[in-house]
Amino acid sequence: MQLDQIRPEYAIKGIHHITLVSSDAQRTVDFYTRLLGLRLVKQTVNFDDPGSYHLYFGDELGRPGTIVTFFEWPHAGKGRTGIGGTHHFALLTETTESLLKWKRWLTDNGVAVDGVYDRTYFRSIYFRDPDGVIIEIATRGPGWSVDEDPAHWGEQEFLPPADRTIRQRDEARIRAETWAEPVAAISADMHLPGLHHITAFASDIARTGVFYNELLGLRLVKRTVNFDDPTAPHYYFAAPDGHPGSVITYFGYGGRMRHAQMGAGLTHHFALEVGSEDAQQFWRERLTRAGLRSTPILDRQYFNSIYFHDPDGHIVELATSQPGFAIDEAPGELGRQLKLPPWLESSRSGIEAGLKPLQVTQPETQETVHHDAE
Repeated sequence: MQLDQIRPEYAIKGIHHITLVSSDAQRTVDFYTRLLGLRLVKQTVNFDDPGSYHLYFGDELGRPGTIVTFFEWPHAGKGRTGIGGTHHFALLTETTESLLKWKRWLTDNGVAVDGVYDRTYFRSIYFRDPDGVIIEIATRGPGWSVDEDPAHWGEQEFLPPADRTIRQRDEARIRAETWAEPVAAISADMHLPGLHHITAFASDIARTGVFYNELLGLRLVKRTVNFDDPTAPHYYFAAPDGHPGSVITYFGYGGRMRHAQMGAGLTHHFALEVGSEDAQQFWRERLTRAGLRSTPILDRQYFNSIYFHDPDGHIVELATSQPGFAIDEAPGELGRQLKLPPWLESSRSGIEAGLKPLQVTQPETQETVHHDAE
């Protein structure tokens, strides 16, 4: 693929957000704020479908790389993962100790947890949200250099060591590993600082590699296999330094897997972060030269966006870092009220009439706030 070099100011910085489908907004708010300790940083609507909620969760300011968002589709059928879809997303925790606390906290709150698993480059647990979204919590380290010098990341294919072929060995021990004492609340060391990675499915892993490495300029930092199915390759793409929060990974399944079907519990799209609208214009032109279609630059109020598809049809977004979620609410007030973009304000009464009011307990203050239709 003969394309111009990517100037540093246009380079993709990492993950901006992931957007999934919820069948029940209140249930989703309760799970992500009370059980995972994320802050609801914006109550708004799907700008392309203003009759449905669009909820944003993240850190206290909703910084790029911390954001998990949901469209509420109450009547949606159950989504089905597969080619052209996402398998799971992972949130970052700093240490094995905090990971063990997360396992105990979730288990004690009635959530079934798989793991702790040793993924060579991090340790992690898996569980599901109320709609069935697979969520992983993964540790920061030991990182990509554990089996490969940083100058040579991604050059070799690494198989998991025999003692780490996870699901085939000592499941009883894996299930038993947890924090010894009950965890009464989410402690400071359990704070989830953002996303770790997003994992999707590809029908042709080499073609997907060209898309992310040569077209989008992400670095191939690791070539390995799905530890739970070693017949499937697993490629990791990231920013040059490979930091958690910049990582997109793909399982390669060729013709062995059906295509994804959109619905509740499935990812709608994920977004990568760029620094400016000038960068988006650069990417629109680059995609066009590569024979791919993208949308115009769209005003999403809190960032600008363009959308296109990966080689298997998964929706990928490039979103700007600014202006951020404090553009229409003070930082300390984020997530308290239903916010609409200026072009929808004239329809506020009708929009609010169609939405079920939310009760929100923000994790920082444990203060319950209400959105009541005016």
